Amino acid sequence: MIGASARHVTTNPVTINGTLDALMCGQQLTEPHINHFVRGVVDGSIAPVQRGAFLAAVRIQGMSPVETGWLTQAMAASGDVLDLSGVRKPLADKHSSGGQSDLTSAVIAPVLACHGLAVPMMSGRGLGPTGGTLDALESIPNFNVGLTIEEVVSQLNSTGAAIFASSTNVAPADAILYADRDVTATVANISLIAASIMSKKIAEGLGREGFNDSLVLNVTTGSGAFMSKEAEAIQLAEAMVDIAIRSGINTSAVVSSMDQPLGPLVGRSLEIQQAVRVLRGETEGFERYYQVVVELATNLLIQSGLYSAAQFDEAQASVKDKISSGQALEKFMEIVAAQGGDVSAIRDLNKLPTAATKVVVRATSSGFVNAIASAQIGWAVVYLGGGRESPGAPIDHGVGVHVHKFLGDRVEKGDPLATLHVNDDARLADSIAAIQGAYQLGGEPTEHGPLIIEVIRGN
Repeated sequence: MIGASARHVTTNPVTINGTLDALMCGQQLTEPHINHFVRGVVDGSIAPVQRGAFLAAVRIQGMSPVETGWLTQAMAASGDVLDLSGVRKPLADKHSSGGQSDLTSAVIAPVLACHGLAVPMMSGRGLGPTGGTLDALESIPNFNVGLTIEEVVSQLNSTGAAIFASSTNVAPADAILYADRDVTATVANISLIAASIMSKKIAEGLGREGFNDSLVLNVTTGSGAFMSKEAEAIQLAEAMVDIAIRSGINTSAVVSSMDQPLGPLVGRSLEIQQAVRVLRGETEGFERYYQVVVELATNLLIQSGLYSAAQFDEAQASVKDKISSGQALEKFMEIVAAQGGDVSAIRDLNKLPTAATKVVVRATSSGFVNAIASAQIGWAVVYLGGGRESPGAPIDHGVGVHVHKFLGDRVEKGDPLATLHVNDDARLADSIAAIQGAYQLGGEPTEHGPLIIEVIRGN
């Protein structure tokens, strides 16, 4: 938890021992203490055992919003920071804490670019049950995510959006501390989670003086999300919005449910197909995915100042118009072409990677779908080869899962729960078991909460 901001500010010397002593005594650190610690993490002058002690003290004592902001800024400044001063229009970006079938960037980026915003989406790869934006885009033949900063600036000025991989030196302090948290039981701390996420967004170059740069955070919660508890997801969203506002970035956070996959298609190429079909205006069957896309894009238009909060309906109508009119699809194809991708694969989705066979997974009993362990759907993709169990492992872009049954649906024994798109059956049995184990059926339907749980606005 984030600690109370009323703790006494330490007068301890700015040394690692002084910092650790202050933290363990529940005193509030100063900015020099935090800067000294982060510098020592990167240059190696602070030993692993001291890093672990720092993280453990933060886990126990918490950090104030001010301390969390300083930690975020120090980690962002510990490596490369994108210089986007050559982009002469407002920047807008989106971050999602992850889930299944949540490739929303491929729709949101062109929608925002159609509104005259510049969208620098520095994205990542998937690990475990959560898919990665870059992995999905690389299912488009020849799509290049390895853009230089000069290419990013040029593309933002000409096309309006670029989706690219970060350099290996973005927020290096975070990479070190993230690995430390994994082995010291200090992952579950809101300040450390928020600082980790936001350090990379700040390093992206948002928050330029004189520009209304904006950010929307999609913080997911539920059985397929990192933050499984709704209250903790809201707390994380509030912490990240606070950090962003302190950094001069107009920010809002949308807390949304990931108690089931966001859309029916889960897998790298399948999620590109889903995004393109929605860009074509084919929203039937993709209602939840479309709702989140529209919600996130609408909030970014408001945060960017193109609309006021009182004009939410007008902003939402504009987002929907960019999609239904085909303008966003044309913009997406422009982005694909600018990054070397084969645009013909967007016009003809059959040119995207596909699987050799399909296997239908059927229900073994009857009832109403009362719960879905959504992460298990993601693991089913991993077992098929479409995700990673370790960083850097190769993936098969053509495999995945087409989900047929969602929360509240009536299921009869033998009905299809999902269709697996399969190229290698080495772990097919594991994938089938994951799908069948993900579904909890009951004799009576149960009530389920809303898709959009809460929206938190900074300013």
